[in-house]
Amino acid sequence: MSTSAASAGTLAANAELRPAQFQEIAAIMQREARIHLVEAKTTLVHSRLSRRLREHGLTSFADYVSLVQRDAQERHAMVVALTTNHTHFFREAHHFDHLRSHVLPQLQERARRGEKVRIWSAGCSSGEEVYTIAMCLAGESPASAAWLDKGDVRLLATDISPPVVQAVSQATYPDSAVEPIPAGYRQRWLKPAGTGYHVIAEPLRKLVAARVLNLFDQWPMRQKYDVIFCRNVMIYFDDTAKAELEARLVDMLQPGGTLYIGHSERLIGPAATRMKPVAQTAYARIDGAGAA
Repeated sequence: MSTSAASAGTLAANAELRPAQFQEIAAIMQREARIHLVEAKTTLVHSRLSRRLREHGLTSFADYVSLVQRDAQERHAMVVALTTNHTHFFREAHHFDHLRSHVLPQLQERARRGEKVRIWSAGCSSGEEVYTIAMCLAGESPASAAWLDKGDVRLLATDISPPVVQAVSQATYPDSAVEPIPAGYRQRWLKPAGTGYHVIAEPLRKLVAARVLNLFDQWPMRQKYDVIFCRNVMIYFDDTAKAELEARLVDMLQPGGTLYIGHSERLIGPAATRMKPVAQTAYARIDGAGAA
C-alpha cells in the first residue's frame, strides 16, 4: 500500500460519524430496506462504513453520505455493508426437530401424490439454514433421500446481499462451520473441498436456487410455499415493517403451511390472527387465511 493510500485509510478510520450523518444513513436504511437503525448502533455503522470510505478515498462521512444520496450502486453497497449475516448449521435446533417430526411426513405425502413441494429460506445469509433444511429432508441414507429424486421438491434461498447469495451457490464451508452438523448428516452430505473446507454434496445443492431479494421489494415468486423460514430477520425492523412482512409471508404459504421465525420474534398485526402456534416460534397458516 502506498503512503498516500495508507494515510487516506487512516483518515477514513478516524473520520467522525456525527449524529446528523448517522440520522441520514438511518433514514436511507429505513427507506431502502426497512432496517431500523438506533443510535446504539453508531459504533457498528462507523466500523462497517469506514471500509466504504477507504474504498472511495473519502475522509469524511459527510462526503460519503453525499455519495450515497446520488449513487444508487453505492446506496445498495451501503445497505449490504450494514446488513448483519450471522448464522450457523442447525441454529435453533428445535425448529429442525419439528420439521422432521411433524412437517416432513406431510411433505413426503404431497410429493407421493405428485404435488409440488416448495420451501423458502428468507434472509438465508450464507446458506447454512437452507442446507440444514435440505439435510433434514434427505435424512442420512440413500433410502431416506429417495423421495427427493422422485418428487418435485425445490428450495429457494434469498438474501439482500449478493456476496452471501453467491456463498449459497458455492456451498463451501470451513471445517469450523460444519462442526454443528450431526455426524450422520456430515458423513453423508459433505465432501472434502481442499484443506480445511467441505462442500455440500451435489444432490442437495441441486435442490436449492439462490437469489438476491429485498424482502420489501415486489416478490417475483408466484407459487405458494409449504414451509417458510424467516428467522432472526425481523429483529432489524420496526413494528410497522414487521407486520407488513409477516402478512406477506402468510399470503405466500399454502393453507396449513408452516412459518418458522426467530426465538426473539413474534407475530403481530394481521398475521397473528391468521396463524396458529404449533411449536416454539413455529406457526401453521389457518385454512382460508390468505388475502382476499
